[in-house]
Amino acid sequence: MGWGSASITTSRRVTLVLVALLILVSGLHGLGIPLVSSQGLFIRSYFLPGELPFEPKAPEWDKATPIILPLSGQIITRPTLPDPTIKALTVRSLHNGKEMVFLLEWQDPTKNDRLTPGTFRDGVAVAFPLGDAPAFFCMGQLDHYLNIWHWKADWQTDIERRKTKEEERKAGGSEGEVRRFEVIPRRASSVEDLLGGGFSTLTSKRGQGAVQGNALWEQGRWKVVFKRALETRDPDNDATFSPGRIQTIAFAVWNGENKERNGQKAIAPWLQLVIDPVS
Repeated sequence: MGWGSASITTSRRVTLVLVALLILVSGLHGLGIPLVSSQGLFIRSYFLPGELPFEPKAPEWDKATPIILPLSGQIITRPTLPDPTIKALTVRSLHNGKEMVFLLEWQDPTKNDRLTPGTFRDGVAVAFPLGDAPAFFCMGQLDHYLNIWHWKADWQTDIERRKTKEEERKAGGSEGEVRRFEVIPRRASSVEDLLGGGFSTLTSKRGQGAVQGNALWEQGRWKVVFKRALETRDPDNDATFSPGRIQTIAFAVWNGENKERNGQKAIAPWLQLVIDPVS
């Protein structure tokens, strides 16, 4: 086959790819779902007066237009993950002038909510720079710290199991039933509130519980909710939010089934979070 024939074949393939992309974008646009790259546009936190949703399937989430973020592998520092298994993350956000919530969704065919030797958990994190100066999106850097919210599937399960045990205890067990002693960690939240100032500096903050999490795994898809008050008593160590403000935000996702942990994660680097003014 000559160069001319090869050129025609390549041209046809390029045309087919472009047509396929056009169909995909048109379909997403028709569904009202914007598709953005990790280097453009913004995520909007919509103003919604009244009580904000904390359940992942609450109908109020329809008030926020979802944004689909493409995810790439973390290849900056070891351990790296050049080819992540989680390719996209859907993000929604709402606020009522006092609190802010995020709903993060991604496809994951396996639910990994245990952390034992040889097994790893699913997780997702949101990162915000402290102050106005830019910071490295993975773990921050010296004098340019990040506030990181890390939701952990096993922590979510601990909270749910403890709640179930408490309900069973209050209801009273059957007479003669053998009781099993089980140690379930007491968690203030399924989200760990962290500070990062560079690699190997990640620190759990004192007074956990300011950031609350709630999650649901259903039909091969995780839906995770983050919730925090806009105001904070510790502005030096907490992300700062206010209506009308533009904040920088980044994301990371871990697939436990793929043995992803620590730096082995899928990432979406810095984007802009635009917080609606109170209307």
